[in-house]
Amino acid sequence: MPITDDRLIADLLGETRTIAMIGASDRPDRPSYAVMRFLQAHGYRVLPVNPQITGEHVHGEYVWRDLDQIGEPIDMVDIFRRPQAAGEAVDAAIAAGAKSVWMQIGVVNAEAAARAEAAGLKVVMDRCPVIEIRRMRLPAVG
Repeated sequence: MPITDDRLIADLLGETRTIAMIGASDRPDRPSYAVMRFLQAHGYRVLPVNPQITGEHVHGEYVWRDLDQIGEPIDMVDIFRRPQAAGEAVDAAIAAGAKSVWMQIGVVNAEAAARAEAAGLKVVMDRCPVIEIRRMRLPAVG
């Protein structure tokens, strides 16, 4: 079951330092753009992943084509993809050795969540870390 308890979500956000954001955008009108900026300002290192803008930079970070290119430990994979594409992102997170996956608001894929949990990853689904950080008034990490 995906994590829904506030205490467990707060613990997850507190132990996370590096987030790979699948579906990151360089367009200011896209939600992922603002979420990435907020998470960086809150102390997280956010590594954008988007094959359409690979090699560009978003908020000062190099944009990767996919997770397996990153080559450093990833605590969380934040998924900004349609629900039907979330399974591929979850499989990539498992292969990359991520500790958790976070499916954004509107991204609900129970099969992908079950695969992640079976592989030992923590899962949050259909939520936004920015909303949760603000709602629970969590301190910056770092």
